Amino acid sequence: MSLVRRSNVFDPFADFWDPFDGVFRSLVPSIAPSDRDNDAFASARIDWKETPEAHVFKADLPGVKKDEVKVEVEDGNVLVISGQRSKEKEDKNDRWHRVERSSGQFMRRFRLPENTKVDQVKAGLENGVLTVTVPKAEEKKPEVKAIEISG
Repeated sequence: MSLVRRSNVFDPFADFWDPFDGVFRSLVPSIAPSDRDNDAFASARIDWKETPEAHVFKADLPGVKKDEVKVEVEDGNVLVISGQRSKEKEDKNDRWHRVERSSGQFMRRFRLPENTKVDQVKAGLENGVLTVTVPKAEEKKPEVKAIEISG
């Protein structure tokens, strides 16, 4: 019987006993609670907004240190945000009552539009929020040439 919450999403029924919990876990071992908990972190939630000046990505990464996160641009226009949150060291004398925080690796890829300056990407991690700013290139306005009409 498992009473451990499986997700960060609020579920008013999460603390109720699930009679099928052990059945499914024995049939499909890949959905064991530890794997599901890691999946929550493995698919880190990232917001992407476009302003007139830049594309801004924000990721909530609580408990992740700066040296555990990588921000890269690959293939010229693919932004890659990856990292890892290590599991807390466990003392054999500890008795856990609830485990809701997840650990593990994550990686997200975003294909950037052509109007970005990938050589000027900036990233910062403050209060558990990673902010990646990709400046936009100035749009070249089409040159208009007036043609004189004869006659």
